[in-house]
Amino acid sequence: MLRAHKIALAPNNAQATHLARACGVARFAYNWALAEWTRQYEAWKADNSLPRPNQMALRRQLNAIKRSEFPWMLEVTKCAPQLAIMQLGEAFRNFFAKRAKYPKFRKKGIHDRFSISNDQFQIEGRRIRIPNLGWVRMREALRFRGKIVSATISRVADRWFASICVSVSDTDHAASLNLRSIPQAESQGAVGVDLGVSALATLSTGEVISGPKALARLLPRLRRLSRSVARKQKGSANRRKARLKLARHYTRIANIRADALHKLTTDLTRRFELIGIEDLNVKGMLENRHLSRSVSDMGFFEFRRQLDYKARDTGSLVVMADRWFASSKTCSDCGWKLEELPLSVRSWICPNCGAEHERDVNAAKNLKEYAVSSTVSACGEEGSDQERKFLVKPASVKQEVSTKDTYEYI
Repeated sequence: MLRAHKIALAPNNAQATHLARACGVARFAYNWALAEWTRQYEAWKADNSLPRPNQMALRRQLNAIKRSEFPWMLEVTKCAPQLAIMQLGEAFRNFFAKRAKYPKFRKKGIHDRFSISNDQFQIEGRRIRIPNLGWVRMREALRFRGKIVSATISRVADRWFASICVSVSDTDHAASLNLRSIPQAESQGAVGVDLGVSALATLSTGEVISGPKALARLLPRLRRLSRSVARKQKGSANRRKARLKLARHYTRIANIRADALHKLTTDLTRRFELIGIEDLNVKGMLENRHLSRSVSDMGFFEFRRQLDYKARDTGSLVVMADRWFASSKTCSDCGWKLEELPLSVRSWICPNCGAEHERDVNAAKNLKEYAVSSTVSACGEEGSDQERKFLVKPASVKQEVSTKDTYEYI
């Protein structure tokens, strides 16, 4: 498997200038190749006898002209422009496979990064050797054992990072987990997790984890810094300083959000062997202008991504319920399903059994039951659905979902 370790760098001023220059070379090569690819593709559509553009041909074309037309490219590692064009080729493969949109030009200050192949750099302890630059200090040592595949140097605000990709075997991966003292999942059974905007997560055990709401808390300062940037003259040193302050603030918001999600997902995967979550329609939720900012502030997709790989590390199992699963409207005691349940209603009483439910806790209990029943059914045990029968009305045709793919092993 491939694992990546993102490590903060500590370059001096001269090294930071060189890294910024390498990012500029990679950005220029990517944009040049994108413009050339578009031009050649339009020419191929007009005349099919011409060759179709591809990343290999564009790399050869750039190598043939860069010494005469772009001599400043030779000041940095050759991997910066070459791997940038290879990344463009991968972007076009994703586009033609309908996995992504048409590639866009990279912008300075936003896409500041370049990649290095494994034969062009070296790591010793807490330092990395970059071609044409030398040794650069790292804040920590590489935590994974295995074959190093590549490294990507990137800039976030005014800080530099090295993301090192390592091909780790199962044995080396287990050894690295033991070195990091990551325990296997505790025997606390199953848990259902209901995500929300008022509270980040509500567990079937009754625990409520409130999110940090970093954006909402730091929004006033964010607005002040944005106004400060708008008031500065374009191209001035003061505007550059103001933009740097704004970038640092955005980075702080992202770090606070990521820290809370890491703590929550680590706690869940270490405590529970089976975790039930819901496949939320985040894209549809973002279209609601009243909830879009709160939904974005919680980071639902990042929660699911972290839960994914951490569950594999600890041996936990994540079961995802379909987005049409009525977790909030179904009574967790008798299975009765309400016709409607507005978002403003936070608690309700079951008309069938009289049980009183708190909306989020009830949803988490139903997700837990869904995860348990799905895994038991997948194991082929009989009688898994005989413990309780759901008293529900048939769903409409639009909401009927095949139970064949309603769970997913992660």
